Amino acid sequence: MARYLTGIQPSGALHIGNYFGALKPAVELQELGEAFYFIADYHALTTINDPEQLRKNVLGVALDFLACGLDPDKACFFRQSAIPIVTELAWILSTVTPMGLLERSHSYKDKIAHGLSASHGLFAYPVLMAADILLYESDIVPVGQDQKQHLEITRDIVVKFNEVYGPILKLPEPRIRDEVATVVGLDGQKMSKSYGNTLEIFAPEKVLRKKVMSIVTDSVPIEAPKDPSNSIILQLYRLVAGPAEVEAMTESFRAGGTGYGEYKKQLFEGLWSMFEPMRKRRAELESNLEFVETVLKRGAERALTTAEQTISRVRRAVGIGR
Repeated sequence: MARYLTGIQPSGALHIGNYFGALKPAVELQELGEAFYFIADYHALTTINDPEQLRKNVLGVALDFLACGLDPDKACFFRQSAIPIVTELAWILSTVTPMGLLERSHSYKDKIAHGLSASHGLFAYPVLMAADILLYESDIVPVGQDQKQHLEITRDIVVKFNEVYGPILKLPEPRIRDEVATVVGLDGQKMSKSYGNTLEIFAPEKVLRKKVMSIVTDSVPIEAPKDPSNSIILQLYRLVAGPAEVEAMTESFRAGGTGYGEYKKQLFEGLWSMFEPMRKRRAELESNLEFVETVLKRGAERALTTAEQTISRVRRAVGIGR
């Protein structure tokens, strides 16, 4: 049975980019194989320096994952930091990771360009990601197109490590979901908390409506035909509406006579309706946080069994310990 692994950063409230890029695929994959899902709180330290905020975000991600359909009886769900030996593996991997491999990382350059501090943690992010993947002997890693390079780096690290120490680490395979690889944000860039252009899954109704109405559009008059090919509204609407509804909006764009405000209202209604059952489930979980903590604890205990086997092999291979 194939083992799948997915991690998500607790860097803020989950948005629809997270849902379609990670949560929805994760829920689907738990039916296909052995699923390992973790909350990447070590990774979040590259952007969050407030400990209380980080703890709040971790709980929020746990609630959101479970509300969106993750089944703890089928999937292993845990905090990354509950298995601290992942940082030991990251250090060992870093000793065989070529600098040039990390210097070519598109994600690092992009985040620096958007104002994040050029820390060692941000630079070495792909090495810790590799440790996350390899510690649990993952077979398949579902990633968006924007994370594909990180998995390629992981594979390069495995090849380098195994060349030096022998066939110790498993070579993981990517599973790219091109159709939802990049969910567009309010401004047309990739939807990201770092860019402040997100639509949160569980935002209050007024907040979500206001954000939808702020989506960037061009200045084409109401009566004029509009180009549907690059519309942020239509790109988001395709995620929450059926083919017939999408086609109707597309044809309406081409016909003219309707303003962008009306299309934004339709998008809001689609978003609000789609996530209604998940909002109800999340409210139930918030009233039973003991259950959520139990799920994470049991997940960590299960993950630790595999992690200890992997780190023991690695330690023996590199000569650490007896």
